[in-house]
Amino acid sequence: MANGRTLIIAVIGGGAPPHWAIKLAEQVGGELARRGAIVVCGGLHGVMEAVCRGAKAEGGTTIGILPGNEPVTANDYIDIPIMTGMGYARNVIVVKTGRAVIAVDGAYGTLSEIGHALGDDIPVIGLKTWDLPQRDDLLLQVTHADSPTDAVDKAIEAAYKRDAQAHTQQG
Repeated sequence: MANGRTLIIAVIGGGAPPHWAIKLAEQVGGELARRGAIVVCGGLHGVMEAVCRGAKAEGGTTIGILPGNEPVTANDYIDIPIMTGMGYARNVIVVKTGRAVIAVDGAYGTLSEIGHALGDDIPVIGLKTWDLPQRDDLLLQVTHADSPTDAVDKAIEAAYKRDAQAHTQQG
C-alpha cells in the first residue's frame, strides 16, 4: 500500500506483440498481483490481455482504460472496464492512473504512453521496449529491467519513492 491506498501500476505494450512479449507480460501481471498491486492497462489484447491474465491467475485486480464506448471490447481478464470514447487519447489516462509504468515491448502507442509518462515525471520501467537515447538534461529516463521480477521490483520502488517525494513537497 502506498499512503494507505492500494498501489496501482500501469502496464503498457502492444496489441499484437510477439509470443515472448506475451510471456513476459503475463509474468509481470502475476508478480504485481503477488505483491498486492492493482494492474491498469489499455484493456484490450496483446500485452494488455497477458498482463491481466497473469494478475488474475494470482488473484489480482485489473482495470482497463478502454478507447471506445463498449465494455464488451475489454479483454476477458478486466475487472473494472472504464470506457473513455477517446481512442488513443486514453493513453494519457492509462499512464496517469499508475504510480509507475512498466512498458513491455510495444509499438507507437506504447511509445506515446512512454512520452506522456516521462513528460509528467511518472517513472517508466522498460522490459524489452523502446530504447530511447539518454540525455543528461532530463532527470527522468526509462529504467531498463532484465526480467519481469526486476521490472516489478523497480516499478514498486519507483512508485513508493514518487509517493514519498509528493508527501515531502506537500508537508
